[in-house]
Amino acid sequence: MKNTFQVQGMTCAACAKAVERSVNKIDGVLSANVNLAADKLFVEFDESKTDSEEIKEAVKKTGYTVLEEVEDSKREIMLPISGMTCASCANSVQRAIGKLDGIQEVVVNYAAGKAKVVYDTSRTRISEIKSAVARAGYKALDIEMADQADSDQDRREKEAETLLRKFIFAIIFTIPLFYTAMGPMIGMPLPKIISPDANPLNFGFIQLILVIPVMAAGYRFYTVGFRRLLKREPNMDSLIAVGTSAAFLYSIYSIIWIINGDHQFAHEGLYFETTGVIIALILLGKYLESRSMGRTSEAIKKLMGLAPKTANVIQDGIEISIPIEEVEIGDIILVRPGEKIPVDGEVVEGITSVDESMLTGESIPVEKSVGSRVTGASINKNGTIKFKATRVGKDTILAQIIKLVEDAQGSKAPIAKMADTISGYFVPIVIAIAIVAGLAWFISGESAAFSLTIFISILVIACPCALGLATPTAIMVGTGKGAEHGVLIKSGEALETAHKVEVVVFDKTGTITEGNPKVTDIITTGLIDETELLRLSASAEKGSEHPLGEAIVKMGEERNLELYSPESFKALPGRGIEAVIQGKVMLLGSKKLMVDRDIEISTLQEQSDRLAEEGKTPMYIAIDGQPGGIIAVADVMKESSKKAIEVLHGMGIEVAMITGDNKRTAQAIARQAGIDRVLAEVLPEDKANEIKKLQAEGKKVAMVGDGINDAPALAQADIGIAIGSGTDVAMESADIVLMRSDLMDVPTAIQLSKNTIRNIKQNLFWAFAYNTAGIPIAAGLLHLFGGPLLNPMIAAGAMAFSSVSVLTNALRLKKFKPVH
Repeated sequence: MKNTFQVQGMTCAACAKAVERSVNKIDGVLSANVNLAADKLFVEFDESKTDSEEIKEAVKKTGYTVLEEVEDSKREIMLPISGMTCASCANSVQRAIGKLDGIQEVVVNYAAGKAKVVYDTSRTRISEIKSAVARAGYKALDIEMADQADSDQDRREKEAETLLRKFIFAIIFTIPLFYTAMGPMIGMPLPKIISPDANPLNFGFIQLILVIPVMAAGYRFYTVGFRRLLKREPNMDSLIAVGTSAAFLYSIYSIIWIINGDHQFAHEGLYFETTGVIIALILLGKYLESRSMGRTSEAIKKLMGLAPKTANVIQDGIEISIPIEEVEIGDIILVRPGEKIPVDGEVVEGITSVDESMLTGESIPVEKSVGSRVTGASINKNGTIKFKATRVGKDTILAQIIKLVEDAQGSKAPIAKMADTISGYFVPIVIAIAIVAGLAWFISGESAAFSLTIFISILVIACPCALGLATPTAIMVGTGKGAEHGVLIKSGEALETAHKVEVVVFDKTGTITEGNPKVTDIITTGLIDETELLRLSASAEKGSEHPLGEAIVKMGEERNLELYSPESFKALPGRGIEAVIQGKVMLLGSKKLMVDRDIEISTLQEQSDRLAEEGKTPMYIAIDGQPGGIIAVADVMKESSKKAIEVLHGMGIEVAMITGDNKRTAQAIARQAGIDRVLAEVLPEDKANEIKKLQAEGKKVAMVGDGINDAPALAQADIGIAIGSGTDVAMESADIVLMRSDLMDVPTAIQLSKNTIRNIKQNLFWAFAYNTAGIPIAAGLLHLFGGPLLNPMIAAGAMAFSSVSVLTNALRLKKFKPVH
């Protein structure tokens, strides 16, 4: 089973690593991955060995708050309630809701003014829950979905606002603190009452008074940092807490010496301003980081914004407007021209055209009539329709797309593993380096103040955040950008692998071609006439789902032929069909089928070859073991196919085509499209083997298909790409789903992968380079060769902005545009 948990309180990669380690220790957990940028933990586990509660406990033990995401099988809502004035009110509301049929769980939080309700949608409705609250004497407001993507964004915004307030509060005290401490050194005036020469004790005490509010603003660094340190899993907060505490305690120690009459400590022993400036700068960095991280998930916010807020539902013949969250399966919904369709459903009344471009990218509106399926978030253009809701909430196509993007953003690319491994050991190593370097300088004869400066500088310059954010932020922006272009990338691994692709294999029917073939030629041997040959063939193909068979049936209907009912029917995968019509045994299919059944077709070979050279698919017909003729069917190539193949060639990628068609037909299509390699006469079950053969040549292979028979090949390929108009099975097997049927999205996906991986490598390079260079400089390397000593305040500034620079670089991906 797979589950997702929201983890609150993580501040750096070391935190994420601690959570992963703790959860991975549980017996039955198969994998645990943390996305620091999204504050989410993704766990795959064996339900027979462990459960969500045990996982939650493991996370709590590491010192973080954890919330379980809602499973698809449940509907959970957060219902704001007004009018409650005490805990007794909350109990009343809880009892009222709990009495309803279908309520599985209800918890009313008086302090928050909300009720969490888990219920069975088949047994009760949100409107009934609201009525129960009203009967208890309170008012239920519009619900909040517990799984709403906006909540993450709101939380980020509140977090950013809190950090900004803390920074402003801290800077108000830090500026006078900094002026008081550093002013005398550069000749700036200070009142005599706090002058280090005239009143050294007052000079120390005023700094102590000013630094305490700053430390209070950054109290979380101490509470979290020291807790993690005591659990022997230190994080970035631990580095800040130890560094600033050391500066603060040494300054207190100096004040004691000043009280005892050693006034030299007023000039050399006070580091209160170091503590204050470090906290203020890191609060500023955290604020900028929080703002930037909020922007990485804007793609999901945009997708969420596509859905309308209300739906016009017909209940008991009356039209009422209700929030979209209250729509239940089976509701009849009215949609007027220009309105958005609220949920997925099936038209029961009316004719219209619907703009589905926001989901598929197809700009031409799609005609809809009774029986047609409509998709939530699409726009009704010109007719009024009524439709029955078939999918609501998490089950709608839009919600599934959002879930797909969220899952991808929560996955890890293999390239991130090295950074994760280093992050796990990073903080303890930095603390060790700081202690060793500080002691080394002290032993070598430097003062305690000098050694302390080294110790603090190393602690505050090290930045595990930059390492931890380098990969997930780029993946979040990259997958989000893909969704904007109709390219749904299912995982970080797929995003990374796509840039290595050397061969792209396209399925022919429905992928390179439109998948709507038409009958072009009917040739008979004289056994029966053309009309009867078409009638018998169309009658036989009535039970077939193959596009070529459907083309023959369609032609028979267009000619108004009365078709017979088959007495028996058997599909022969990859070869054709066998049917009994009017007592006659009919065989329709490939040359291979005729050869297998020992049917003499030499008289038809010349016409068959000519048709194949023209790019048409000749279907042989045998009646009672005798050759009856050929019906040729042609499938039109998609406009975008040739252009997409040209772009792939321009990227240095080889293009192959796989098809069950005969070699001549396949070669004709390949010539038109500019395809390099043709894999023809391949049976459905052999498609995966053909992919294996290409992989055996040492090539990274991407397979592009749309049908159920493509699923094994999509799964076998290094990257499986499913066309959005294809089957659910194909999409399930694929690593990347193209919402449109436009093959130009294949090079777009590969380009996006290349850009994202380049961005990740840049981020990792700068994160490693920053720490590799920063730590030795903080340790006094430059000073060793006569250069300057790094001031801890400068170190804190560099640390605060290193993670911001990584995030800023990741956000450059938002400018991605496909190069066609």
